Amino acid sequence: MGIVYQPIQPISLYASYSRSFAPSIGRLIDGEQFQPERGTQYEVGVKADINNRLSATLAFYDLTRSNVTTDDLSNPGFSIQTGEQNSRGIELNFGGEILPGWNVIAGYAYTDARITEDNTFEPGNRLYNVPKHSFNLWTSYELQEGDLRGLGFGLGFFYVGDRQGDLENSFTLPSYFRTDAAIFYNRGQFRASLNFRNLFDVDYFESAYDRLNVFPAEPFTVQGTLSWRF
Repeated sequence: MGIVYQPIQPISLYASYSRSFAPSIGRLIDGEQFQPERGTQYEVGVKADINNRLSATLAFYDLTRSNVTTDDLSNPGFSIQTGEQNSRGIELNFGGEILPGWNVIAGYAYTDARITEDNTFEPGNRLYNVPKHSFNLWTSYELQEGDLRGLGFGLGFFYVGDRQGDLENSFTLPSYFRTDAAIFYNRGQFRASLNFRNLFDVDYFESAYDRLNVFPAEPFTVQGTLSWRF
């Protein structure tokens, strides 16, 4: 459910409310099935059309996840659904065509994601794999004239701040900065591209579940694609 208000032509204000659910696996001690996990999200924001090619969006959100399973302190070995987690933050996005053939997409996010109720972990602990700060910038340019028309190049920068590796907050995954690049060629219905991920072969950790499940990121990777649009 949402509402949009446009006070002047280039500015749109919006607010939204949504509910969601996800299945929970397991049974309570009395044999009853778990209730689905529930999600409740509130969001307000503003979108500004800088011109007919560029726009920016600023959003504030608050998401609560309830019916999270946690230890049943009265019945060891069983779980109850009294856990709750909350994520709130700010997202700023900017994108469009700066000049003919020159496109840019940029974004920044601040996220405060924490446990609010739990029998196993301390309320206030940060959720794992969620950075407080993240930033991305991707820009590309495609030649518009001449024999090389359709040839393009892209360059991207991605920053992810440090993250907790488990709900106990017993260890931290360090922040990382990754650079990607691309070369592509468009002509009519044909497109060819080479994408270079982790261009400088930076060592970093993508995610973790606990101390025994920490996942390193891919090293420098090259991916080529050919496509034809019908």
